[in-house]
Amino acid sequence: MTNKHPLIYVSIAAALATLPATVLAQAASATADLNTAEMPRVTQAVNNSAVSIVGNSHLKFISSAKPTASVPDSMRMNHMQLILQRSALRTSALESLITAQHDPASSKFQQWVTPAQFGESFGIADADIAAVKSWLTSQGFTVNGVYPNKMQIDFSGTAGQVRQAFHTQENRYTINKVSHIANASDISVPSALRSVVVGIAGLNDFRPQPMHVPPQVAQYDAAKHNFKAKQTPASSAAVGTKPALQFNSSLRGFVPNDMNVIYNTTALYSSGLTGTGITIAVVEDQDMDVSDWPNFVSQFSLGGYGGTFNQFQPQLTPSTSNCTDPGGASPGGESIETVLDAEWSTAMAPGAHIWVATCSDSDTSNFFGGVFMAADNLINGTARPNVISASYGFGEGFTDTASKTAIDLMWAQADAEGISVFVSTGDSGSNPSFNGSIINGYGIDANSFATSPNDTGVGGTDTADILDGTTSKYFSSTPNSLYGTALSYVPELTWNTACGNTLAAKSMGFATALQFCKKSLKSDPFGFNVTSESGSGGPSSVDAKPAWQRQVLGAAKDQSRDLPDVSLFGGSYGGVSWVILCTGAYPCTPNFTSPVELVAGTSLSSPMFAGVQALLDQGLSNGGLSAYQGNAAPTLYALAQKQFRSSLAACNSDNGTKGTSACVFHTITSGGNSTNCLQVAAFDQVTPDCYFYATIPNLFDFYGPALVGLTSTSTSTYNNTTAAFAAQPGWNFANGLGTVNANNLLAAWKKFVHLP
Repeated sequence: MTNKHPLIYVSIAAALATLPATVLAQAASATADLNTAEMPRVTQAVNNSAVSIVGNSHLKFISSAKPTASVPDSMRMNHMQLILQRSALRTSALESLITAQHDPASSKFQQWVTPAQFGESFGIADADIAAVKSWLTSQGFTVNGVYPNKMQIDFSGTAGQVRQAFHTQENRYTINKVSHIANASDISVPSALRSVVVGIAGLNDFRPQPMHVPPQVAQYDAAKHNFKAKQTPASSAAVGTKPALQFNSSLRGFVPNDMNVIYNTTALYSSGLTGTGITIAVVEDQDMDVSDWPNFVSQFSLGGYGGTFNQFQPQLTPSTSNCTDPGGASPGGESIETVLDAEWSTAMAPGAHIWVATCSDSDTSNFFGGVFMAADNLINGTARPNVISASYGFGEGFTDTASKTAIDLMWAQADAEGISVFVSTGDSGSNPSFNGSIINGYGIDANSFATSPNDTGVGGTDTADILDGTTSKYFSSTPNSLYGTALSYVPELTWNTACGNTLAAKSMGFATALQFCKKSLKSDPFGFNVTSESGSGGPSSVDAKPAWQRQVLGAAKDQSRDLPDVSLFGGSYGGVSWVILCTGAYPCTPNFTSPVELVAGTSLSSPMFAGVQALLDQGLSNGGLSAYQGNAAPTLYALAQKQFRSSLAACNSDNGTKGTSACVFHTITSGGNSTNCLQVAAFDQVTPDCYFYATIPNLFDFYGPALVGLTSTSTSTYNNTTAAFAAQPGWNFANGLGTVNANNLLAAWKKFVHLP
């Protein structure tokens, strides 16, 4: 079980008690002059015989799936969330406030709100909440509590009660060989309540997956200064995770000092900015061994910066009991995702407080599971972090409307409270739902956790030195005292392990990626090296494009919230470059005399950027601003717009250190995240957004014939224009605005908010 750290609650309360009066006064005044008063919208008696269908309240693809069994009426469905619908007036008022909170010229700049203020001004009227609660109770449900945001009601019951009250049957379905439960049809609610009900988050269990590549266990070779793979977990040998070209067994394990040098956080450390006083929360559904973090800090000499670590289960007041210890703290049972998030946020902000907030998936029927509960309880709690990183994902095509609304509501509330949220965009190219497998049956999609306009989506890059043959220019042949070898910023390309990687194709002597793919298949007739592993990006089919994303050079000419916003290192072509973890099963030892675990993925990119934000928060706070900055994206786009107008060519990542030393963003123009996609005859599915270039007679020597292609916006033509998606100057779907020079980013941010 997890180490409980009982003093955390005392220290949190003490911290709140010492908040400057100006901060509390700002919270009080942020909503003081907002005219959001309104009459209750539930004005008729609730009649169970008069019901209205709630459209899009079940997963669309379930309609064409055949159930394997009905769920028994007795099955418990705990901690479902009834998501409420705010009025147009309050929706508009919230959007206006958040815009003003990010505008340095506004009188409401950085006047963040509390959860109670959020609920009072932007939630549902108390009388309407009482009406919904009363009806739920009358149907036999247990109402566990109403969130402070007054936008969600936590309740529990059985599948039979769900069927009776909401007029939908819970069934079991086998999707991709995994058994799931889901409601077979849209729900219905009493017509009297329809205007205040969005739906129920928790009627299916298609939960998001962590966005990392399965780790490899490797042993350091002191003579050659590299790692040799000793053991690859069975899951990482799965079909769809192999690169189109496998390099030799020599692996490179990046350490914190490498990322500090590449993204220039070292300059901030030299000026005393290490994240001191800033709290980063990583939200998880499984614990980690609490000895890992101090081992990581000790191994990489990060202990002198004063960072702290706490692993706990965030609770509401009064408690709804929807967050219990998920377990997994033993060396053999811990979550690699949790270890990765905790250690690599510290790697970038070694002086920050790290909160590992975990909730069990088994507590809830909610789609987002324990990760949702951990984040939501923090945002609605009495003590709130400055920064949150969430490294989980699923495409919008796998997310029902109520769950998507709940996610967007959560991040909007975080933004209004001043919390900066970073979310991994995914590890499978133009559709984030296929991490560890291959895109099939679905087209272009975007991570539903990241497409809110109130969070910052983080994609993945790869260092270009291996494919360019320039390693000796950017890396030392021998490590320094911190085990680092990076000498400076390194040119980057989109992380993409598939044959759609254009720089890889060029390095192999092919004019195009398509030629490379066709040639690769000749030596791989069963398609075992076909893969979709790549940093993800794409347009939302739900959320509209925010104003701050429209103006930047390269912005897609669509109406969608597009991903990613920014990127950092995520992985490498050929499986060469990784980052090092210190885990319970494989602790780090001085000089790496024992094996370690190496890992990659955009699950790395997000916590690293959260660490960068912690450095910014400290620097801005030292200048007199709030230690909370809210969603980083609006400011990042404003800064990028200015840079792209004046220094687009000079700040191209391909220039490396030369010419980019004064840049805030390194724009990524090499590569892209167009990956393999399949259409398998045996699956009787059509795969859209795929340009098919060949037929595999017997896929994986098992499934029979399949079409293999590359993700594309055209099914008849494949080139740099149609590839989904190519890197290009300015913003792009492959890497967003690019990666950052942290020191230059702080300087530009301070100028933007008029600090000296």
